[in-house]
Amino acid sequence: MSKVYVAMSADIIHHGHMNVINKARELGEVIVGLHTDEVISSYWRNPILTYEERKGIVQNLKGVSQVIPQNTLDQVPNLLELRPDYVVHGDDWKEGFQKNLRDRVINTLKEWGGELIEIKYTEGVSISKLDDAINQIGTTPQVRMKKLRKAIDSKGLIRVMEAHNGLTGLIVEKTRVEQEGKIKEFDAMWVSSLCDSTAKGKPDIELVDLTSRLNTINDILEVTTKPIILDGDTGGEIEHFTYTVKTLERLGVSAVIIEDKIGLKKNSLFGTDVQQTQDSIEHFCEKIAAGRNARVTKDFMVIARIESLILKAGMEDALKRAKAYIEAGADGIMIHSQSKEPKEILEFCAEYKKIENKVPLVVVPTSYCQITEAELAEAGANVVIYANHLIRSAYPAMVKTAESILTHERALEANEYCMPIKQILTLIPGGQ
Repeated sequence: MSKVYVAMSADIIHHGHMNVINKARELGEVIVGLHTDEVISSYWRNPILTYEERKGIVQNLKGVSQVIPQNTLDQVPNLLELRPDYVVHGDDWKEGFQKNLRDRVINTLKEWGGELIEIKYTEGVSISKLDDAINQIGTTPQVRMKKLRKAIDSKGLIRVMEAHNGLTGLIVEKTRVEQEGKIKEFDAMWVSSLCDSTAKGKPDIELVDLTSRLNTINDILEVTTKPIILDGDTGGEIEHFTYTVKTLERLGVSAVIIEDKIGLKKNSLFGTDVQQTQDSIEHFCEKIAAGRNARVTKDFMVIARIESLILKAGMEDALKRAKAYIEAGADGIMIHSQSKEPKEILEFCAEYKKIENKVPLVVVPTSYCQITEAELAEAGANVVIYANHLIRSAYPAMVKTAESILTHERALEANEYCMPIKQILTLIPGGQ
């Protein structure tokens, strides 16, 4: 019997996939090369189902005789091993970023006289549209909360963007860029105390209490499905922090990051220009342990933020604290720096790699913004947070609009700073 190879992700199976499978089984024994979680994450988004879950579904489809992992988007490694008589694929890859992949398949099949069979693309089917439809249905707290750990485990580096209301949450949720054959998007949202306070016109000194911050979180939860990381400032008193953890976990927030400082909160980027006091290692470890013990599931993450580099306490102190916080049960370590250059962050990363029981490492390249994600990933970072960029970019545009109207005594000139009113009416689902 002829050997037929079909590559797919099968995260959302629709009748277009079945058309391909049906054609393949007419030709012979069907072997499905199923994209691994890492492959899907590299070019699209984190899969809804795990590889094993998707494999269980595909191997039960009529006509499929075998399911094997495809560890790259490129089919050629598997083709060279299997040497199939046919490869079956939809004809939608004749143009666009997959064209090069198609050419490689054709050239490889020529080596043994294999043939590419292309099925007419199924009109009306779009994975992106199906994805959007699923997102509009929403999610549950338990499902959302699990997504962060899953993303960290399946991707080399996850990118997180700040959101401070429902609208910015939608921007983080929906913004996608297609580049070099990959769809890039944000993996999670960061609810920053700085941005939350600024949006309310208040200083970033923990003046905005947890109840008010929960209102912001709820606004974002209602219109999005991606995981949320909360900036928990110092976490407050240990007795209070345990209740914070319980509340956040119940809502479906994926993680809280608390910083090892005490006293009146001052933004870290002020550094030593203002009075800031670092907590003792022993007391902060107690807070981490209390937060861990308060949670119901292992899906919720308590991440420890180290302020040693901010407060000029030195690299040795930062690493000492990292080891202690991990021992206390921290699910992740965030290292912060106000340096304009990434040198000290890269130095910390290099030393952190040597820690045997290390946990995911979080970085926030606000001041050292010239460094790339690829460089951070190479250094060993697992999570990069763009901590305040949406509110920082929105403010100048709004000021320009206000100044233009005052200057010209009409709104015409301000139009260049504004999206069309029809577009804003249709921006939100159900707004038509």
